[in-house]
Amino acid sequence: MMSAGKPARPAGIGLYGGTFDPIHTAHLRLARALRDELALDSVRLIPSGVPPHRPPPHASADHRLAMTRLAVAGEPGLDVDARELTPGASGYTVDTLAALRREVGPTLPLWWLIGADQLAGLERWHRWQDLLALANLAVAARPGFGSLPLPPAVDALWQSRQATDFANFPAAGRIRALTLSPVDVSATAIRADLAAGGDGLGALPPAVLGYIRRHRLYRIESI
Repeated sequence: MMSAGKPARPAGIGLYGGTFDPIHTAHLRLARALRDELALDSVRLIPSGVPPHRPPPHASADHRLAMTRLAVAGEPGLDVDARELTPGASGYTVDTLAALRREVGPTLPLWWLIGADQLAGLERWHRWQDLLALANLAVAARPGFGSLPLPPAVDALWQSRQATDFANFPAAGRIRALTLSPVDVSATAIRADLAAGGDGLGALPPAVLGYIRRHRLYRIESI
């Protein structure tokens, strides 16, 4: 029981953006790790529209949103946030974070999950210097991440902003690595397997695989 007069640590929210084209078990593993390692109340998976720096997704926004909702159904603490699929959404992470920060207020910790490769390319993100004013960053780091070369400005950020006191998360401004063993699966390989008539390499939640088959997604002509 918490002692009288001691304020409770604000419950945090994790944020995990991606095309989820399709969502697969490695995505869910990352979302669960973010939730569990940081003891967050919830993690919101945020399907992206047309990413600013990547080719457009293979499946439509409606299909990707439906698959993401099926994948997290019944998963404690995992939710779906469709804001980046709304008309007029910029697709920039900084705009999504700014909108979320306005909604939750200035004191609730927000953690945006990125991959180690995304950290290395952070300088290419729109208004990347503003990200840590809005949220913390959780970096999904594979073994050997420490030897990954980072651009000088990003390395300086990494060295100066690493979280050390995990009992008192700030609302924004810190970086923490989530060290995970590698999973040899990719959405590209899953789509190719589906196009060849496979089951997505066994890496799809059953409800998602059923949805893909019902709607005949990722057929050869669409890969």
